[in-house]
Amino acid sequence: MNELSTEIMSALAKKEDVGEIIRQAVKQAVNGLLKTELTAFLGYQAYQRPDQATNYRNGVYERQLTTKYGEITVQVPRDRAGQFEQQTIDRYQRRTDSLEDMVIHLYRRGITTKEIAELMEKMYGSYYTPATMSNITQNVAEQVERFHQRKLADKYAVVYVDATYVHLRRDTVENEAVYIMIGIRPNGRKEVLNYTIAPTESQTIWEEQLQTIKDQGVQQVLLFVADGVIGLTDAVTQYFPKAKLQRCLVHVARNFTAKVRVSDRKPINDDFRDVRQSATAVAAKQALTVFIDKWGKKYPSLKKLAQEENLFTYYAFPKAVRHSIYSTNLIESFNKVFKSNLRKKQQFPNEDSLARFTVTQCLDYNDRNTNRTHRGFASCRDTFDSMFE
Repeated sequence: MNELSTEIMSALAKKEDVGEIIRQAVKQAVNGLLKTELTAFLGYQAYQRPDQATNYRNGVYERQLTTKYGEITVQVPRDRAGQFEQQTIDRYQRRTDSLEDMVIHLYRRGITTKEIAELMEKMYGSYYTPATMSNITQNVAEQVERFHQRKLADKYAVVYVDATYVHLRRDTVENEAVYIMIGIRPNGRKEVLNYTIAPTESQTIWEEQLQTIKDQGVQQVLLFVADGVIGLTDAVTQYFPKAKLQRCLVHVARNFTAKVRVSDRKPINDDFRDVRQSATAVAAKQALTVFIDKWGKKYPSLKKLAQEENLFTYYAFPKAVRHSIYSTNLIESFNKVFKSNLRKKQQFPNEDSLARFTVTQCLDYNDRNTNRTHRGFASCRDTFDSMFE
């Protein structure tokens, strides 16, 4: 018998309120999950302070949540960089006592319909067959079509593009690409613009994606940020010829770090960080020359950096946002959460199933960021407006 069961039995014997015991247990469990999420996100425990850590815990804020056992106050932890997005509670969720809402909520978190059916029976004594679960979650399928057809803004300051791979069954199970685009408007609001599913990366797929967002109303994009995505440069030139491109410098560093000795990785990364933190584009190019002169003799492959295009495009934009646009960290954070929820499903039986799951992740992300302004963008609205035609 566990501690909770013991407390319940004791309360029953004393004719005390069992609901209050369960309410406190729910509160403790939710707060525990939230703390665990932040620990997993940061990569170290609360009592640790790794030398290499660049982000830290930053207190909590309280939210009220109504359960079938009464209202509880949960403490949502924050990180200093403002990048942590908890998944335990939906941004606007206030109640947990609707079975069908709970089914959809769990489905959106990546739990399989069979697991949901078993969980519902344990929690509420209501047995929903997996078939019933599927029927309830079918309403998500309608959201897929609406998501792809919704109206987008006409201007985006930045669009991040990436592809992540998942297991999908088409007769056999193979890895297939989910192409994702996240845009930031001139006012700093960010959102998933669209996504598509295809067996491999190709220029044709990116062309279709760009055509899709144009059909949804996007007319101008100032900057695309990506990591050497296959065919993207030519596709952008075709559909948004006046847009600039920025190569992800974090991935550039990862690529050359993998080709040097372990003992040299830290000093090389430190030197390259100095390059990307230069005050101006001219200074950055000069610093890159110094970097290549220093390390190129020992590692000749580093000399190729001198021929790389689109390394320092971010200097054409306001200083306040440069930290956000020299890498694809923003969209990688989305992919990290996406993959975290994805692992619970292992594989998808068909493309429709993957599409339903993907759109819920996109909608969750967009809902969470409806009233948020991405860091640095608030002070640059006028500058961005002047950069559009």
